[in-house]
Amino acid sequence: MNTHASPPPSARLVLQGITKRYPSVVANSGVSLTVQPGETHAVLGENGAGKSTLMKIIYGSVKPDEGTVLFNGQSVNVRNPQEARALGISMVFQHFSLFDTLTVAENVWLGLDKHFKLAEVTRRITQKASEYGLDIDPSRPVHTLSVGEMQRVEIIRALLTDPKLLILDEPTSVLTPQAVEKLFVVLKKLAAEGCSILYISHKLHEIRELCTACTVLRGGKVTGVCNPAEESNASLSRLMIGAEPPALEHRPAKLGATVLGVSGLSLPRLDQFGVDLIDVNLEVRAGEVVGIAGVSGNGQQELLYALSGEDTRAAPAAISVAGQAAGQLPPQRRRALGLYFVPEERLGRGAVPTMGLAHNLLLTRDEAVGGGGWLKLGALEAQAADIIRRFNVKAGGPQAAAKSLSGGNLQKFIVGREIDAKPRLLIVSQPTWGVDVGAAAQIRGEILALRDAGCAVLVVSEELDELFEISDRLHVIAKGRLSPSVARTQATVEKIGEWMSGLWNEDVQAHLAELDQAHGAAAEVSHVQA
Repeated sequence: MNTHASPPPSARLVLQGITKRYPSVVANSGVSLTVQPGETHAVLGENGAGKSTLMKIIYGSVKPDEGTVLFNGQSVNVRNPQEARALGISMVFQHFSLFDTLTVAENVWLGLDKHFKLAEVTRRITQKASEYGLDIDPSRPVHTLSVGEMQRVEIIRALLTDPKLLILDEPTSVLTPQAVEKLFVVLKKLAAEGCSILYISHKLHEIRELCTACTVLRGGKVTGVCNPAEESNASLSRLMIGAEPPALEHRPAKLGATVLGVSGLSLPRLDQFGVDLIDVNLEVRAGEVVGIAGVSGNGQQELLYALSGEDTRAAPAAISVAGQAAGQLPPQRRRALGLYFVPEERLGRGAVPTMGLAHNLLLTRDEAVGGGGWLKLGALEAQAADIIRRFNVKAGGPQAAAKSLSGGNLQKFIVGREIDAKPRLLIVSQPTWGVDVGAAAQIRGEILALRDAGCAVLVVSEELDELFEISDRLHVIAKGRLSPSVARTQATVEKIGEWMSGLWNEDVQAHLAELDQAHGAAAEVSHVQA
């Protein structure tokens, strides 16, 4: 018997008893976790469970109150992200850390060793982007990018550091199915080369496909460790939230009058990196959910600005809301017609980061504004408290600053604020981006309840599963053009994926040819019968 067996290889990362307290909450309580070299390790938990805080501790952007961190067998005190990157730890945040006024290349350059010249960084970005299918132009200013394009920049920036441990916080939330497949190829290759990956996602099927280990957090504590490949979506949900999310009830649509009409909408881009809208035609009727799918950066932002009233360059009749020409009406006038809007950027557009939740209601709601513009503070706080309760928002009360909430909880509050207004037309961009399975089911259920109550709903989302779950009809946007609509029951992931490349004309022409053939056959039959 060999008594001198070699010791097991050192784990890449070991956390022991990590605790982090904030004034109103204990984010992490005695958390321990081990990640092996080449392991893709999921960290699973509902919004506010403490996942992001734990990742920030590993990355050095948050200091723990208690506990130890070992990296490659050595005890480390990671004081800042620069030290983390020097060790070989990189992180892609759910909320991006990019400078709007700088280009993609300049942003990436900031996170790398300064011995690289900008031209070399630009060349490496182009090479990585091509290698991994993450298309991006290094010369573009960040303020011209969509959310999905910003995420590509963050992923490329992390990959350029050749990390030993890569932390990904909701990396696929704004990627198309094809882009997710490409990313998974990249991640599996990285893991095979020995890179360890810590993966946060609320998409349980992704975790089961990609990850080889999983640590579950609930209320800041570890409640389970498992191999996700051996679990089902239902069992992972039970581990995470103590129950399975309720099944959505999708009743047949009872269509009413047209509430949103878009006719021949063409708008030139506002800047050189934008997208021209070209002859967009769209109709949303009371009692239906219409979904718009598409790869990020294909005109979604431009269309939403035109519909919400942030861009008022359209011809008055190009956009109608509740029968009124609205192409040049500002947002407030459109709200008076019953249009409410949830933007994709939560902090900065959907909410003012430093303001409390109650005061953030005033961005779109005026029920607590009295005569002469005086605020009824009691009524305002009661209104916010009701939305917090109804939508199960984890927050320190109506006065809690928007930036103090986790991304998913802030999303629930913003969606709740607009749904609570009882809109005639609700336009929602990325309704469940970064939201856990329980909260996502709740938001989608609320959207369907609105539809059943006679509201017209337009949902722009890059999550095809979500669109198939809640939409009655689907469009695809590609290069500023909108496809014809297709009934959800006739749509397939493959067809929508093809249409995302702009390839719908062939499908439409084939469908028209089929109809012509059917009409011709019917005419022939009636002629023979005569």
